[in-house]
Amino acid sequence: MILINLLPYREERRKRRKAAFFAGMGLAGLVGAGIVVAVFLLLQVLTQEQQSRNQYIQGQITQLETQIKDIANLKAEIESLKSRQRAVEDLQTDRNTPVQLLNDVARLAPEGIYLTAIRQADKVVTINGIAQTNERVSEFLRNVSRGSEWLEKPDLIEVKLANVSAANSRDPRRLLDFSMKVSIKAPPRDPASGASAPKKG
Repeated sequence: MILINLLPYREERRKRRKAAFFAGMGLAGLVGAGIVVAVFLLLQVLTQEQQSRNQYIQGQITQLETQIKDIANLKAEIESLKSRQRAVEDLQTDRNTPVQLLNDVARLAPEGIYLTAIRQADKVVTINGIAQTNERVSEFLRNVSRGSEWLEKPDLIEVKLANVSAANSRDPRRLLDFSMKVSIKAPPRDPASGASAPKKG
């Protein structure tokens, strides 16, 4: 018996092409889905790695901030210790100031100058005395201005006549009563030790 294919040849070919097309589309869809999944997984891995790096960096930043705070605290403690050291040095200097002041004034006062009172208020010293002449007062001011290790900026307040009885005579002598102000110098500090020390003459 002879079989005769009654379906048209072109229709069969279209069906095969259509089936191949859909098969290709399905394969392309699977490949595309696989690529999307692979890219998604890769992005997940990269995101996790980046988050891990961020956490590590954040941990390091936290450690650095802690160290910076510790350094700031150490600096504050150092400044506090330096301030205490300066306070102790200033107390030591202030303790020696009256002795140095009297020594300096006695050394600088020329003959013919008699001191009657010395008063200190903070860093200013008021000196009262009696002089034989104006020249003696001027010499005293020059000595303080140029040759003093502890005093500076002498300022004559007033000079007036004063009658003072001589010790061995009933005749009064005409002398000058004067008063002046001087400032106490800030003693220089030794750079090596940070201690205050007077200048050597």
